[in-house]
Amino acid sequence: MSKAVEVFSLFTDFDISLFRSGKHFRLYEKFGSQTVFLDGRQGVYFAVWAPNAKKISVIGNFNGWNPYSHELYVRWDESGIWEGVIFNIGIGEVYKYRIETYSGEILEKADPFSLTMEIPPKTASVVSTTWHQWQDDKWMRDRHERNRLDRPMSVYELHIGSWIRDPYNPDRLLSYREIAEKLVPYVKSLGFTHVEFMPIMEHPYYPSWGYQITGYFAASSRYGTPQELMYLIEQLHKNEIGVILDWVPSHFPGDAHGLYRFDGSALYEHEDIRKGFHPDWKSYIFNYGRNEVRSFLISNALFWLDRYHIDGLRVDAVASMLYLDYSRNEGEWIPNEFGGRENLEAVYFLKEFNEAVYSNYPDVQTIAEESTSWPGVSKPTYDGGLGFGMKWMMGWMHDTLNYFKEDPIHRKYHHSQLTFSSVYAYHEHFMLPLSHDEVVYGKQSLVNKMSGDEWQKFANLRALYLFMYTFSGTKLIFMGGEFGQTSEWNVNQSLDWHLMAFPPHKGLFEFLKKLNATYKEQPALYEKAFSPEGFEWLELNDADNSVLAYVRKGHDRHNDLVVVLNLTPVVREGYRIGVPSKGNWEVIFNSDELEYFGSGVNIGNIKSDAIHWMNQDNSVSLKLPPLGGVILKLTT
Repeated sequence: MSKAVEVFSLFTDFDISLFRSGKHFRLYEKFGSQTVFLDGRQGVYFAVWAPNAKKISVIGNFNGWNPYSHELYVRWDESGIWEGVIFNIGIGEVYKYRIETYSGEILEKADPFSLTMEIPPKTASVVSTTWHQWQDDKWMRDRHERNRLDRPMSVYELHIGSWIRDPYNPDRLLSYREIAEKLVPYVKSLGFTHVEFMPIMEHPYYPSWGYQITGYFAASSRYGTPQELMYLIEQLHKNEIGVILDWVPSHFPGDAHGLYRFDGSALYEHEDIRKGFHPDWKSYIFNYGRNEVRSFLISNALFWLDRYHIDGLRVDAVASMLYLDYSRNEGEWIPNEFGGRENLEAVYFLKEFNEAVYSNYPDVQTIAEESTSWPGVSKPTYDGGLGFGMKWMMGWMHDTLNYFKEDPIHRKYHHSQLTFSSVYAYHEHFMLPLSHDEVVYGKQSLVNKMSGDEWQKFANLRALYLFMYTFSGTKLIFMGGEFGQTSEWNVNQSLDWHLMAFPPHKGLFEFLKKLNATYKEQPALYEKAFSPEGFEWLELNDADNSVLAYVRKGHDRHNDLVVVLNLTPVVREGYRIGVPSKGNWEVIFNSDELEYFGSGVNIGNIKSDAIHWMNQDNSVSLKLPPLGGVILKLTT
């Protein structure tokens, strides 16, 4: 055995016991490459899990990629962990693990716990650190107030490499620090409460958008160092903006340097492709039944919350995890032990993940992208649920977009697409998403999904946003949707920022800015966002006129709001709406204002009449703007 590697371990017997039982959730403190000082000498401690390996050596620039000079030691406890210290190397060292299997296969693998990887297409790991002198104490101290389910949450989803690029060199990706200088004031001016970054973990294939991850613990080097990403997060926090990360525990790619057949065996995935291969994404499914794999994944979730001060995790493709037959034909999947299609091991993992997150970080949120009717996704695990804080409301999204695609003359036949979701809106804690998935692959941009000419398209989109922000649940809009990006999202180029010079786009931007402000200012829009007590229909059956009216309620009835939507291009004079209280009602928001590129229909303040209407003792007569909506609030 090479004396160039010294025997040393960061693992206690208790660590090993926890790891092997699937209960060690801080593995990033033990595995990977850790700088150490032993006997006055600086070195790097390496630890890697590879139980099927015959030999493992660390290769890199420091030893000329010599496969024999720096062999690691396998632990004596049958844990499958190889480890050792190499002296006289440190931060910045490039390395891989050379793995020789018992079958004679030679593999060169990146470190699964690497904190930094080379910029793709290079694939080696880099000895790194996540040390940072954080300056977001106030945010971290107070975020339990910001992240509560009875507080406003409007999320700006973005892909960090295509939000904006160097205008003088469009092929150049901006660094995390450069993005911070532009993104933070922009999001703050728009009034979003949170940003959501599409996956920023290292991924070799850029057009995967980050969803095919090889470096689960490595912030993508395409945009800079871990500390530069921390600076971006810190600046958002200093401006009272929370940060949600997309997290992908559902699958990983088959790149030769990644997790796939890491030690020559199906270590992280299943051996049987009926359980271990994802037919849609040509990727590999984690083996949630393996204790060490669950420890790896939950440690990864906590890593981002711990080291990067992340405020929430949006878990991708949960439906694909829950069902053994997801996207599979008969004979292509294996039933569970009871003969069912539910992936019981994945269910156990998701519950354990949520319990670990909320027990360690009770002031964050987990959000499930789950597209089926699986019961109790956002119910606590002690009540039989999966334990997520929220779930994307995919049904609302599809129904609403399909409705707004319709020509207004036909909308009366599709009226239920806007009202039906209220039947199940309180089965879960729902987030209403208009995400990246809806503006790619020929689906068109949001504004071009809308019916009509240019004016009508923008009016429709403003009405859709008003409906979204005044309906129950939290909100998410993908980048470009705030100013009416006309082309589909393209991961290889910047958003079309030049459009902001044109009145329809500038008007939509100003509209959304005011809508975010109104959402945060009006408790009725968020205090009971997940309760049927916070929502009451006034008019849901007027399909002929395509008019909807409803009340949003908070804890104080004096804060109640009345929302009225007219989803045809016809101005409706004298439309009577029941109201929950008598007095003067003020229009606090009108999507048809001239500054928003609307038609400027003036409604003014309205005094209620003692006329029983829509099951209310009082009512008002309104002039409804075309393809628009208004929010009313009682003033006296």
